[in-house]
Amino acid sequence: MSRASSLALRHPPVTAPSEPAGAASPFPEIEVAIDRERRRGRGAQSNGSGRFEAEARTAFDDGWQSLDELPPFKTTVSLDTARKVITRNDSPDIGFDRSINPYRGCEHGCVYCFARPTHAYLGLSPGLDFESKLFAKPDAPALLEKELAAADYEPKMIAIGTNTDPYQPIERDSKIMRGILEVLERAGHPVGIVTKSALVTRDIDILARMAKRNLAKVALSVTSLDPKLARTMEPRASTPPKRLEALRQLSDAGIPTTVMVAPVIPALNDTEIERILDAAAHAGVKEASYVLLRLPLEVRDLFREWLMANYPDRYRHVFTLIRDMRSGRDYDSQWGTRMKGTGPMAWMIGRRFEIACEKYGLNKRRMRLTTDHFAKPARSGQQLSLF
Repeated sequence: MSRASSLALRHPPVTAPSEPAGAASPFPEIEVAIDRERRRGRGAQSNGSGRFEAEARTAFDDGWQSLDELPPFKTTVSLDTARKVITRNDSPDIGFDRSINPYRGCEHGCVYCFARPTHAYLGLSPGLDFESKLFAKPDAPALLEKELAAADYEPKMIAIGTNTDPYQPIERDSKIMRGILEVLERAGHPVGIVTKSALVTRDIDILARMAKRNLAKVALSVTSLDPKLARTMEPRASTPPKRLEALRQLSDAGIPTTVMVAPVIPALNDTEIERILDAAAHAGVKEASYVLLRLPLEVRDLFREWLMANYPDRYRHVFTLIRDMRSGRDYDSQWGTRMKGTGPMAWMIGRRFEIACEKYGLNKRRMRLTTDHFAKPARSGQQLSLF
């Protein structure tokens, strides 16, 4: 029997010599990276403990080859027994005040995902746990119908996919998202969807009917047209060609579509802005948006590890440009600037995006959904009207 090969510490291990405040460590992979074979098909390089844990654990080789016995990270799905499904926010720089997330965690494994830190609230790692230990809300459609039926509910567009992807691989079998759409269609409630998955085309039948009543629109994020970069950065998301084909099918079905160039990462994918908008316009897309890379909390170090492992020659240049657009920091969460950044480089990206949109006829008008068709579902025990 081999001995244990993990070490519990009362504080995070020191992995590299310290640098000035706000500077990136030049050795982010020391003692944190998980063996490549164990994390094959995953985005994060490590699985560090969440920031709320009393102990931090790190694997080490104790000389008994015990690390060789550790199994690969497999996807597990647990039940989330939430009592409510609509989440509300009062952020002044986003265009919705309510959203639904059918799942916690996301198997797409996008290394830059700003939702990763939410797994720390579950006592799990924002790293590999986020993309392998998932939570599903099978009761979401029933909970949604109950919330829409509440006497004090006032309809406004519900955004879905703002935290984790509603069309990630486990949706193929669970069909929670489809159940949510069926509830929204019956209630005549508007919905805006954001995804990186071509699986959204499965629900074209519902979305097309809703779109005819001005109740639905869909945005697909296309981060890169380079298949190698996309696969490395978003390992289990749909390939760029499949996302563009999904946009074409949705558009052909009369469903308003948006392409999101998100995130824009300086010195990595920022040169592709025009190409992505061109390809999307040819797929029938009418609207476009972009978001600058965001690195809140644990995402910063996860992205740093990934960059050093896959593009070490660009590491310092990428972070230098990021800080130039974030007031000298790795991330600035200020309302109004967190999505687009500040400074000359951020201004240039914005102008390039605007010029390309003008060239390809995008954003000529903005699609607004309606609440005119909303009808509250009947509450449990409530007698239906005869008229």
